[in-house]
Amino acid sequence: MSETTFTTAVIEMRDASITALHDTSTVVVAGVNWTVQPGEFWVVAGQQRSGKTGLLLHAAGLMTPAQGSCRVFGCETANFGEAQIAERLRVGFVFAYGKLFNQLNVAENVALPLRYQNNLTADESARAVELILELFELTPYAGITPANLAANWRQRAALARALVLKPELLLLDNPLSGLGARHRQWLLKFLEQLSAGHEFFGGRPMTLVATTDDLHAWRHPKRKFAVLDAQVFSVLGTWDELEAARHPAVTELLAEPLETTI
Repeated sequence: MSETTFTTAVIEMRDASITALHDTSTVVVAGVNWTVQPGEFWVVAGQQRSGKTGLLLHAAGLMTPAQGSCRVFGCETANFGEAQIAERLRVGFVFAYGKLFNQLNVAENVALPLRYQNNLTADESARAVELILELFELTPYAGITPANLAANWRQRAALARALVLKPELLLLDNPLSGLGARHRQWLLKFLEQLSAGHEFFGGRPMTLVATTDDLHAWRHPKRKFAVLDAQVFSVLGTWDELEAARHPAVTELLAEPLETTI
């Protein structure tokens, strides 16, 4: 693999062994070979505890592979430090269920990246937060703490926090989990706007990677799909290729839920 390929890819994993978040001695996915190019929208599917969160954390440079390599914007994540802060700020991450700080209100949670990474005045930071809260329809909840906020709105606040620095790569860990139908549709539409190039974020197509245990909601002809199953990461390609692959894990993830009667 040439250096040129590494530097032009947003994410490049080569024979990467992905470890568990709470036990880095345990490999949950082995031999990952995966390239994410600028502007692509990837969906990585897998059952619970299949390694989806670990994969995203490695892709964000928040963890490093036990073996193999992972590069983000051409930078080896094993070397991520203060000198690579510019590359790290090009990545936004949305944790499953948001993981907001309960001692801070919504506006304060969203403002955190600005406070730590941008040399903005208090007025400039407040204005930036005000604008992104408006975009996410969060203005009425600005002064509310996460514990007093419905899960739907906590997820939006977490997304706003991840996007307030206007990253080029956005990683989302199971973002549809726990959302009501209206909020699921809002999020899917918003992510599609980011993928196409949202005016608020400069109009350039954003690179996205989302994980899921429900493939149905993510069907789209322009997205790319991969699956995690039994410690193996498999790239399947487009939706048509995913259906044609007849991968056993995909068959399970596409199975209709059983109807029950009471």
